Amino acid sequence: MTIYNLLHMTARIAREIQVVLFDVGGVLVELSGVPTMLAWMNNSVTMEELWRLWLSSPVVRQYETGRATTAEFASQIVREMRLPVSEQEFLTAFTAWPRGLLPGALDVVRSVPASFKCATLCNTCGLHWPRVMKELDLEHAFDHHFASHLTGKIKPDKEAFLHVAETLHCKPSAIFFLDDNALNVEAARKVGMHAAQVKGPAEARGALLAAGIIATAQNPPA
Repeated sequence: MTIYNLLHMTARIAREIQVVLFDVGGVLVELSGVPTMLAWMNNSVTMEELWRLWLSSPVVRQYETGRATTAEFASQIVREMRLPVSEQEFLTAFTAWPRGLLPGALDVVRSVPASFKCATLCNTCGLHWPRVMKELDLEHAFDHHFASHLTGKIKPDKEAFLHVAETLHCKPSAIFFLDDNALNVEAARKVGMHAAQVKGPAEARGALLAAGIIATAQNPPA
């Protein structure tokens, strides 16, 4: 592909996009969950295998769509994944999984021009979401939020992505989605969204630049 064709394709994609849709954990917020779970499981699975187990777990899906209590979730997940900790130990660690904003997180969100809508699409729960919104100051950084425990729809199910498009009155192809998980990125692309797998604000900024959504690279704060 020539430079001219690449620039032309980038400009076409940028003209088509109306919504920039961010995952939260791993893109904007640092999470301690994966290394904690891997340690509990004696690194018997890879990170990719752990994500597949987590995203396909019946109790995780029930809890993160608001259909199971915290107590039910803790009890079942400890048994299901054979974790060597008590339910209370699990919950104590689980509650603290969102550690804080990654450096440059709010800057990359603010770099998106006002001509685009900004939204989040997040698999989450009642323990984590208030902290992410209030303590980490993400509530007012976006135009819309799609939290799985409130919508009842969870990634990587296609319904979660289609719900965003329907709610925002746009085609899936008008949405540019950023997520750190390959399963979610693949699912978004299958429904017609533009999507990029990114880890952290720096990679998110690079994807926005490559898509032509932000015009120039901006130096992150020192």
